[in-house]
Amino acid sequence: MPELAVDVVRSLVVIFALLTGMAYMTYFERRVISRLQVRIGPNRTGPGGLLQPLADALKLFFKEDIRPSTADRWLYPIAPALALFAALASFAVVPVGPTVWIGGVSVPLQVADLPIGLLYVLAASSLGVYGLVLGGWSSGSKYSLLGGLRAAAQVVSYELILGLSLVGVVIVSGSLSLGQIVEAQARSVPYILLQPLGFVLFLIAAVAEVNRAPFDLPEADTELVAGYHTEYSGMRFAMFFIGEYVGMITVSAVAATIFLGGWWAPILPGPHWLFIKMLLFLFLFVWLRATLPRLRYDQLMRLSWGILLPLGLLNIAVTAIVVAVIG
Repeated sequence: MPELAVDVVRSLVVIFALLTGMAYMTYFERRVISRLQVRIGPNRTGPGGLLQPLADALKLFFKEDIRPSTADRWLYPIAPALALFAALASFAVVPVGPTVWIGGVSVPLQVADLPIGLLYVLAASSLGVYGLVLGGWSSGSKYSLLGGLRAAAQVVSYELILGLSLVGVVIVSGSLSLGQIVEAQARSVPYILLQPLGFVLFLIAAVAEVNRAPFDLPEADTELVAGYHTEYSGMRFAMFFIGEYVGMITVSAVAATIFLGGWWAPILPGPHWLFIKMLLFLFLFVWLRATLPRLRYDQLMRLSWGILLPLGLLNIAVTAIVVAVIG
């Protein structure tokens, strides 16, 4: 029973932290982009605009929820919940810090240390596309359907690249557990030094996986009137929105864990280092959005299948040969 209580508390803390972090990620993004574009950004609601995320949440909560007459009765409300669930579930295997003792009870700072943690991350994150596809199809709108189809094609293409970019890390570390991968880096060097090509492939695929610029084709509002969530409003729209930003946070945490040593580092406690490393990746997401134009759809597919896929296979082959020779 105590173990069950610890698991429940850890899960609730992670969910609360992700939802709160998502809210202030929107504030961080708006402020950073405003500085990059020589604007002010949100600064009215609360000191320095810090209450703006709360104001946005209240606005969406009380906004009228309109359901199209042609929408599917069951799948229409399920789709945004599925997208949000997939984003939250992916974080469960990310180690936030070392094991700590609280009241004589050993508490690992990780919801679940699965021996196949990397496979779990890929599986959980790939579920999110079902929410986007179902949202586009169940809305009964051709624009939404086109956005859902784009999301499916994009995620399938870049999910493959994401998986290939991690194979080299698995070969070097000899494990699929994120906790053991962090320990292996603590004994040697961060894997960004051993897998630079895998790191670059992971970054590109991760940006496309969460539909962020310049890979935000499913939400191409200039072409699709906002894509798969065109017919959503109120809190149902907010759930898609939350899922995207939670996905950014999760991807940043996974990248920091796999390639930058995760929570391990000298001087500061582990969670502080993980947060700093995650913040670097989150800033990169924002920087890309403020800098790069959206790709055309043919460019998106050509980049994945024509360039990144051969590079991913080359990285696996070279890594396997080097490990076999050295080992």
